[in-house]
Amino acid sequence: MNTILNISTYKFIPLPDAAELREVLLARALALELKGTILLAEEGINLFLAGPSDAVRGFIAQLHTDARFADIAPKESWSEQPPFKKMLVKVKGEIIRMDHPTIRPAAGRAPAATPATVRRWLEAGVDDDGRPVVTLDTRNTYEVDEGTFDGAIDWRLNKFTEFPQALLDHKAELQDKTVVSFCTGGIRCEKAAILMREIGLEHVYQLEGGILKYFEETDGAHYTGGCFVFDERRAVDTHLSTVLNE
Repeated sequence: MNTILNISTYKFIPLPDAAELREVLLARALALELKGTILLAEEGINLFLAGPSDAVRGFIAQLHTDARFADIAPKESWSEQPPFKKMLVKVKGEIIRMDHPTIRPAAGRAPAATPATVRRWLEAGVDDDGRPVVTLDTRNTYEVDEGTFDGAIDWRLNKFTEFPQALLDHKAELQDKTVVSFCTGGIRCEKAAILMREIGLEHVYQLEGGILKYFEETDGAHYTGGCFVFDERRAVDTHLSTVLNE
């Protein structure tokens, strides 16, 4: 029976007190006997937590008391066991490493398209203005190989820091198209969409909430395979609660 609630969420928000916040969040998570990983940086927070639903939701309720995190809305899935062995809270240079210091999502997000909108566009093959729509997978090769959107552009990235150069190499292919960047939960495709806008691509959107939110809010159409997740489950299918094990 799936009784363990797994959540993931992130927010780009200036956190000059990341080091102090680490101690607070670690103590809070340990007190609730949660397992997972929380990454903190001056640019924001990225977290993955698992435990009984009351404990997990209690942690988020406490997090919401900090005005900076009041609008955080985690993506949820379920499993029989916690997919993490321990609880870690780390302070990093970036919550998702891109090595492109001018990209600061907290200063302004790229436009986002909801899962329902993206599904409708993929069904039609064009956006609401009749412009051809392409999906751009911003994940690493081993994640893409687990599953992706049908016909998605895949630049065979070994790590996200390769994305900026790959984008410059392939920019011409994206001109005059509506580009929907996507990733697991939204964090990488948000940075990617901002960079695409910065180099002059006009019709760029990030998939709001990433693949996991797409699975949660649609029937998963136009996606083949599972979604790689960074825990012991390895991947989830379009129902989110089903674990795919080899």
